[in-house]
Amino acid sequence: MSDLEKLGFDNWFQENIDLTKLNDRQIVRVISVNKNSFIVTNGMNDIYAELTGKFLFNSESPEDLPTVGDWVYAQLFDNDTFAVIHEILPRKSLLKRKSPGNKIDYQLLAANIDKAIIVQALDNNYNLKRLERYLVMINESHITPIIFLSKSDLLSEEEINKKVSDINKINPGIKIAAFSNNHLTDIETIKSYFLPKETYCLIGSSGVGKTTLLNNLIHQDLYKTQSIREKDGRGKHTTTRRELIVIDNGAIVIDSPGMRELGIISAESGLEDTFNEIAELSSQCRYDDCTHTIEKGCAILKSLESGEISQERYDNYIKMYKESLYNEMSYQEKRAKDKKFGKMIHNYLKNDFKK
Repeated sequence: MSDLEKLGFDNWFQENIDLTKLNDRQIVRVISVNKNSFIVTNGMNDIYAELTGKFLFNSESPEDLPTVGDWVYAQLFDNDTFAVIHEILPRKSLLKRKSPGNKIDYQLLAANIDKAIIVQALDNNYNLKRLERYLVMINESHITPIIFLSKSDLLSEEEINKKVSDINKINPGIKIAAFSNNHLTDIETIKSYFLPKETYCLIGSSGVGKTTLLNNLIHQDLYKTQSIREKDGRGKHTTTRRELIVIDNGAIVIDSPGMRELGIISAESGLEDTFNEIAELSSQCRYDDCTHTIEKGCAILKSLESGEISQERYDNYIKMYKESLYNEMSYQEKRAKDKKFGKMIHNYLKNDFKK
């Protein structure tokens, strides 16, 4: 097995290689991002990397830039201690969300993910509506979701089974595992969910135990976390960067910073996959442009009235449906303005150069 294969470079990526670009470049994987600098690996060395000026100049949106998990073409210098990134290989998947705050743009979380693991703690963090929001984001990226319920030592087995049952009602068949970071046997059980050469991304709010779990999986304190505040159960220090790690059974794991916000943009397919029973009913509505809020002949409203769909699930669907449409319109307007401004700058530089 090659060093790249151990990092998850499977047949899909091999079929998407442009061999003409390998004359003076190598394929490496991005394992860490810090603004416009990166750490990449060829399976033997971790290498500091930067983008070419052309790459950076031609990037029109965050999606054009490398993120953790990306495979890139890079030139290596100084005995493989410095790399220059020229281009991103085609992506198998891309996990992203709306940028936090009022900015309407995408924030990339990780690329080329096989499975995304949602970690929710069985304390005040547990929230089905937030869980549905995570599932929309993951399903939009066509990534397989798994749910880990941490801090299982806080609840009885009966209480845990009730939580699992509630999740199965909204997403039948999804893999769910409850565990405590304080129990070694739980960690060994959790480890069985990670398969060699597959890439996993841990996502969830701050303080749910993602980083502690990763520390337990690799048997070392990769990220030191300080004591937990009693008031809200969160660590004083949280992970602020994403990093890709290969654990001892050969699985590849990406830890992501805790998410305070989880906005969505243009998540039509993610909504359909997460709320599939509602999506199926929408095809039975009288009007093609039904908003599922006030129209007569709306199959979704009819099912809501009959109790076939719960009020909570309907409300969460409509909230994210409206949010997705609004953010998509705002994003497209922003892209149009950015392209117009970029074209103006390009023409200015072109004319200035001719002088």
